[in-house]
Amino acid sequence: MRFGVLQFPGSCDERDAIAACGRVGEAEMIWHESTDLSGVDAVVVPGGFSYGDYLRVGAIARFAPAMEAVTRFAADGGPVLGICNGFQVLCEAGLLPGALLPNEGRKFLCRQVDLEVVSADSVWLGATEPGQTLSIPVKHANGRWFAPDQTVDALEEAGQIALRYAAGQNPNGSTRDIAGVTNEAGNVMGLMPHPEHAVDAALTGSADGLEIFRSPALATA
Repeated sequence: MRFGVLQFPGSCDERDAIAACGRVGEAEMIWHESTDLSGVDAVVVPGGFSYGDYLRVGAIARFAPAMEAVTRFAADGGPVLGICNGFQVLCEAGLLPGALLPNEGRKFLCRQVDLEVVSADSVWLGATEPGQTLSIPVKHANGRWFAPDQTVDALEEAGQIALRYAAGQNPNGSTRDIAGVTNEAGNVMGLMPHPEHAVDAALTGSADGLEIFRSPALATA
């Protein structure tokens, strides 16, 4: 399994994402001006502050040449994962539903949280089971996922709610405690927590994030 990890000006978690992907396969960096995804089996859009988060989070990165390639890749069924700022970028690009708004408390936050797997149908959650708990850190200022009730109801019905914050652990006020969603096909997923920071229990106390990076390889096995 070969992962391609995007790098925008302002990215800060791309190297950790590459290290995480490297635990389950091979990984390479893809510069934001590149449109060549040849040889890549899955794409990760990492966390950070792409283009300085000017205008609004993810708004400029959405127009990067690499994102044009990612959009085509996703349309062909390729697995795409957006983490934190990457989630924001995918929502701005229309690859995922909803929007990421400022945290309810209006402050940047960084803490470990427990997530509940709601649906394991996504390419990115095939190594998990519904109801499974994952301990993964969050670090963001604009992580409050929002969509109108009618949209959320439709996503629930379609099984596109992938992850929820465990009871009492919603750190940002996200609608219905939602921490991650997928597209209709299940090959694109975004989440605000950082699984790349939870791949070595000796360092961080949790290796639960590895389940997410392992999943695409299982889907193609």
